[in-house]
Amino acid sequence: MTDPTLERWRLLLGEPGSACLGGQRLGAEAAARDAAMDWLYGRDDDLRRRGVRHGGTGPSALTTFDWLDDITRLFPKETVERLQRDAVERYEIHDVVTDPDVLARIEPNPALLKAVLRTKHLMNPQVLRLARRIVEQVVRQLVDQLATEVRTAFSGTKARRHSRLRLARNFDVVRTLRANLGRYQPGTGKVVIETPFFFSRTRRHLEQWQVILLVDQSGSMLDSVIHSAVTAACLWGLPGVRTHLVAFDTEVVDLTADVDDPVELLMKVQLGGGTDIARAAAYGAGLVDRPRRAIVVLISDFYEGGDPHRLVRVVRDLVAQGSKVLGLAALDEQANPDYDRGMAQRLADAGAHVGAMTPGELASFVAEHVGR
Repeated sequence: MTDPTLERWRLLLGEPGSACLGGQRLGAEAAARDAAMDWLYGRDDDLRRRGVRHGGTGPSALTTFDWLDDITRLFPKETVERLQRDAVERYEIHDVVTDPDVLARIEPNPALLKAVLRTKHLMNPQVLRLARRIVEQVVRQLVDQLATEVRTAFSGTKARRHSRLRLARNFDVVRTLRANLGRYQPGTGKVVIETPFFFSRTRRHLEQWQVILLVDQSGSMLDSVIHSAVTAACLWGLPGVRTHLVAFDTEVVDLTADVDDPVELLMKVQLGGGTDIARAAAYGAGLVDRPRRAIVVLISDFYEGGDPHRLVRVVRDLVAQGSKVLGLAALDEQANPDYDRGMAQRLADAGAHVGAMTPGELASFVAEHVGR
């Protein structure tokens, strides 16, 4: 029987790793896995130069459809998602998301969502309808995840005041035990509760605030575009919040009318092109009704293709009139920023809060200010 550890090394290295097995051959299932991995990674020139994944089974006559069927059968879900992600992002195998037969059977995941958004301009109407299924399912999962965080951020907080309203969720365990310790019964080991205590739960007094999300739709900001759409949908309709969503490259497109439908919104996003951040910031400033009740969130990598002096001036004017300005270099689950630090520093010097946030952190920031 082949040692499983040696077999994994053989699968990692491809045919050049055959010496790991000491002359033994791969079993039928391992050989099928090897063929599936070689179909994908055997096309990598860099791996070939390093003596990894070349020769052996080589690129076979497998179609993309067959390959997807094979990896789904041969690998665990986490590995399948990694292989699919490498196919669409690393090797740009577009038929993973443009072949109707593949789309009809593929399991939606975030990597495929990004692939659909990058390649939807290549799709005919029939394929686009199938691709929309991926967008809908992944976006629904993201909304469900974030909605809980948003509800928590905007729900009332417990106040350390006594309340006459007796609700189980507001039961003050510590104060109740302290007040009733004199009724402890050693025989039973229990405290007899004569007087229970409860917290009062205060609900934030909400005045109307504007939250204006300005989202750079250049290709490098795709994760942030997705999470901006989901965040805007979760903020939409909350008491005290009026949400705007604006996408920009060298042009500015107001997508507020579709904020309650993040799927439709994402299908309208056009990725790529240049970047005129100053123009978008000026548009956002023009949407502000009550400056001291406005939060302008500029989500961009800050590589300005327009007028940097105008951008700094617009941000400084927004801050001077009392608006909150957030400059986010990333808005996604990892919040890993990649941005022009020089421009970011200039915006910070103009009074903007600059950094990166997860969608939940942005919701908490909005809730904190709306509740004041």
